[in-house]
Amino acid sequence: MLPGSGWPGDAATAGTPIAADGEDVMAIAADAVTITDLAAAISVCRACPRLVAWREEVAITKRAAFADQAYWGRPVPGFGDPRAHLLIVGLAPAANGANRTGRMFTGDRSGDWLYAALHRLGAANQPASVDAGDGLRLSGVRITAPVHCAPPANSPTGAERHTCAPWLDRELALLPDVRAIVALGGIGWDATLSALARNGFAIPRPKPKFGHGARVDVANPGGRVLAVFGCYHVSQQNTFTGRLTEPMLDDVLGRALAI
Repeated sequence: MLPGSGWPGDAATAGTPIAADGEDVMAIAADAVTITDLAAAISVCRACPRLVAWREEVAITKRAAFADQAYWGRPVPGFGDPRAHLLIVGLAPAANGANRTGRMFTGDRSGDWLYAALHRLGAANQPASVDAGDGLRLSGVRITAPVHCAPPANSPTGAERHTCAPWLDRELALLPDVRAIVALGGIGWDATLSALARNGFAIPRPKPKFGHGARVDVANPGGRVLAVFGCYHVSQQNTFTGRLTEPMLDDVLGRALAI
């Protein structure tokens, strides 16, 4: 899918800078002035060869259930309200979910859980998320990830997480209204605390451990305070086994939205 080809929400154009390596990611992220600029640059990034190859292979071979659909097959930028007061940090796009639809947590069972919960709490205008053009809107909430490409076996390498990190760093800097962050899973928790540290927030030592319902408040030298909540990831492994239930998810999101 080429940038600017009419995909709903595609902010990239032929002139959007393309990151070819980690140094490019750092430079292009730092130059982004708005969330839209950042989303456009993320969506054309080619800095991690293994992830580029995988996301594009999946977009060509496709899952049989989606054989008649066009796949996004590009990095998936953050989605939601640019004036969000709650940021939700996941892990990475699903190969046949967001890698197909082009929107975070859209088109898979994880998204079914997350958007239904946000709808119950009044932060989404509809409970279902099918494709990037289905009219879903978030109010006061934005969703992002520390890795923006679908990884093989849902497992990005440490080097890939490191290369992608400046995108999350800059997204945090461009969201001045955020008061709370919900980190989904241990990787989301660690990535969030690391990004906050790089943005000047003081992280307690020893580093707070991830746990469902965990909360840590962090502040920067300017006096800005953020509440960071841990939440089990909305993966099928957690939701099918009952490790994460709807009341558990609603509780953490509701607490964060109330900040």
